Amino acid sequence: MHARLARMFVLIGVAVVIIGFALRINALLVVTVAGIVTAAIGGIDPVGILTAFGNGFASSRSVTTFALVLPVIGLIERYGLQDQAKRLIAKLDKLTTGRILAGYLAVRQVTAAVGLTSIGGPAQTVRPLVHPMAEGAATKKYGRIDERMREKIKGFSASSDTVGVFFGEDVFVAVGSILLITTFVDTTYGLALEPIDLALWAIPTGIAALIVHGIRLLLLDRKLDKMAADVRQTEGVAA
Repeated sequence: MHARLARMFVLIGVAVVIIGFALRINALLVVTVAGIVTAAIGGIDPVGILTAFGNGFASSRSVTTFALVLPVIGLIERYGLQDQAKRLIAKLDKLTTGRILAGYLAVRQVTAAVGLTSIGGPAQTVRPLVHPMAEGAATKKYGRIDERMREKIKGFSASSDTVGVFFGEDVFVAVGSILLITTFVDTTYGLALEPIDLALWAIPTGIAALIVHGIRLLLLDRKLDKMAADVRQTEGVAA
């Protein structure tokens, strides 16, 4: 009975995460506090908590590469990378916002399927290149875009990267999620699940995701047409 209550008290850390995210507190701070609270309730001493954080940081150093990526992205943005991307798109008549993002989705998913998950991402590709190109195509077509259109383009730019890598990486047999699934199934259920089996089953799902989200991205042009028409109508009434 006492052991069951102790396990229930440990779940307070989950409540800390939920409350922190609901209040929109800094995510890193929320997760850190939740980890400390959970460890303290579980009976781990301060030295043990510090050791656990240190081991986790040392074994996940790749997570902190953003500390190097972000300054580099900031420098290339400062020297006009986004402006150059917009100028390039302005010279290509056939490229629309939806077509640019659908093309990036296909490239992102194919590269992720062969294990190249690090060549793209929100920080290193979407913000400095993909989003400016998509926004540049919209600006070229409509002349001026309002804040709603700009936010819509931002959201779909991010989704083209997220969907592409999420459904593409599982086709690659050596990705961490595939190895985690096979290890869990083999140790829990005593099976001999091969990574190639999961990768092959992931192919139809990846194709379906490419088709479904690709269509959504292509239909984005129609949504932007309607939003631009609403903006012109509003400006006409105001005038």
